[in-house]
Amino acid sequence: MDKNAIEKLLWSIAFPGFGQLLNQKYLKGILFISIEFIVNIQANFNEAIISSFHGNIDTSLEQIDFKWLMFYPCLYFFSMWDAVKDANGGGEKSPFLFLPFVFAAYFVTIGLIYSNDIKIFGILLGPIFLPILFVIPGLIIGLVVKKFINSFIK
Repeated sequence: MDKNAIEKLLWSIAFPGFGQLLNQKYLKGILFISIEFIVNIQANFNEAIISSFHGNIDTSLEQIDFKWLMFYPCLYFFSMWDAVKDANGGGEKSPFLFLPFVFAAYFVTIGLIYSNDIKIFGILLGPIFLPILFVIPGLIIGLVVKKFINSFIK
């Protein structure tokens, strides 16, 4: 991944839609930003983040509207993938560039589903920290699958 694609990826991590704006895909960027605002507000995501960072996991679980928050992982990782794909007129040439993003979105969604139940070292991490941790295995598995598939194609 080149420097330009990394810049777009990092801006998309900061806020879905910013990478598209940098790629001069203004309609897509505004659409992603608008959807992010709607999902964020409807899910009470910011309130839950604040509660979680204050150590009030039970409060964050009460504040979150999971029906809305379930949209967030796919929106977030699709926005990142799209920004990287469009960087430099097509970004990385691998036809399987999407795999780490798809697996990360999937694992984060699983983290959300089980955020009421899974404790790590006896600590309930809730709807913010558990999904964040689930990004790691999702990315690793996605990168391994991408490398495995690419090894057969080349």
